[in-house]
Amino acid sequence: MDIAIAGAGIGGLAAAALLAGDGHHVVVFDQFEKPLPVGSGLVIQPVGQEVLAKIGVLDEALAKGNRISRMLGHEVGSGRPVLDVLYQRGTGQDFGLAIHRTALFSALHAAVVQLGIQIVPNAVVTGATAGQLTLADGRVKGPFDLIVDASGTSSRLSPLKARPLPYGAIWGTVDWPTDTTFPTDMLKQVYRRADRMIGVMPIGTPDLDGQQKAAIFWSMKRDAHAGWLATGLVPWKDEARTLWPEFTPFLDQIIDPAQMTMARYSHGTLRKPFGDRLAIIGDAAHRASPQLGQGANMALLDSLALRQALRCREGAAALKLYAKARRWHVRSYQIMSRLFTPQYQSDSRILPALRDRVLFPISTIPPIPRFLTRLVCGDMLPPLGRLK
Repeated sequence: MDIAIAGAGIGGLAAAALLAGDGHHVVVFDQFEKPLPVGSGLVIQPVGQEVLAKIGVLDEALAKGNRISRMLGHEVGSGRPVLDVLYQRGTGQDFGLAIHRTALFSALHAAVVQLGIQIVPNAVVTGATAGQLTLADGRVKGPFDLIVDASGTSSRLSPLKARPLPYGAIWGTVDWPTDTTFPTDMLKQVYRRADRMIGVMPIGTPDLDGQQKAAIFWSMKRDAHAGWLATGLVPWKDEARTLWPEFTPFLDQIIDPAQMTMARYSHGTLRKPFGDRLAIIGDAAHRASPQLGQGANMALLDSLALRQALRCREGAAALKLYAKARRWHVRSYQIMSRLFTPQYQSDSRILPALRDRVLFPISTIPPIPRFLTRLVCGDMLPPLGRLK
């Protein structure tokens, strides 16, 4: 098949590599002058690692990333634990792979280049009709047998109308301090109720200098970033040190507000992630908060499901099979995200109290810990349904 992919992000590059590996002729259209990643650190869960292995880039990702064996969070002041997920709970899943987006992007981009896939830069896709792509500069490309929309939250092809979430976060990347006692195999977070969340995630050595890096994040209302910039770093740093003194060695490396990037989140799912010669994957098809760490994994799984569906069916039947294969896995995680997010990012005072005094104690009672591990690992339900 002749396949066009809109977007050279994680999902778009993964889809390109998987589909070209099956012999399809693939062209990737990207809006940037030179394809590049956007964002800081992320976690590739075991289900996503399996997709990277099929593409042939898992070893490189493991070399540049960092293995996470635990996710631990506690309440400011009391030190009371409110989140504790271990990957090793008899599930056979050993770790999450914390990695900088640049490192993961580089591995996938190299795989695409090696396969001889053409990437067309400066191509802002604005429409798709009957297998033809319309670009913002008026060019029309195609026709193609299939168009894959992997253009994320800025997609102009997807009909998804997502609901903005009240909280987002500012993210940054810093060196791993030599004077911290934090373990390098753990994602650590602290909470003040649900209106403040601070996190530190070791993300390996994405740069050639071999320096261990950390992704740091601070939750923030989606409309508060301009005020944060206007106020300056000093009040923010003072508050952060007061809430979590151990965060100081990471915080001291932020000397310019531009080192922290605002990320805003939304929630929504397409009931029908396909159209006429069109398959929609990743954030263009479904969006949620990052609380469960599944964003990139969902895009990788969408790419794999699409490849498998095209192996089994042709035309519209293949697209329906792709959607059916991913339906319940996506919906289950959307539901869980909708339930979990207000407990960790909201203005509520009731939900964090319920979280700390009821839900967390219950979560330590077997078999719930194993369920939480499966939830985070990404295989609470079969990721591709019954599609083999």
